[in-house]
Amino acid sequence: MSAQPIESPPPVPYWQASDNRLAVQALLDGTNLPAPTLVARADAVHITVATTEDLAHWLYELGGEVRRGIPLDDVSVWTLRTQTPIRRCGSSVAIRVHCPVVTGEDVVSELRSAVTL
Repeated sequence: MSAQPIESPPPVPYWQASDNRLAVQALLDGTNLPAPTLVARADAVHITVATTEDLAHWLYELGGEVRRGIPLDDVSVWTLRTQTPIRRCGSSVAIRVHCPVVTGEDVVSELRSAVTL
């Protein structure tokens, strides 16, 4: 009788989302980043903040690229596309930080200069 190695099952989206949530929660525990809402998905963790200053804190802490959405009713959603630092296993988790911005509102220059189209 011989033993055959058992392959682990492919990741289920729920497990992946849970792992992503834990990775981002560990990041939040070690920093002072605002995260009033957090929605974990298998592909990324989405965080919604209330002000552009909060979005700027995320940009300063983790870097990344900011994208500005199409304005609807004079509001556009600005999204920072960033990721967690590299984990021990060599992977990282994608983070999307979203912030609604009213057209014409003041935005810090560092945040505005990070916007890509």
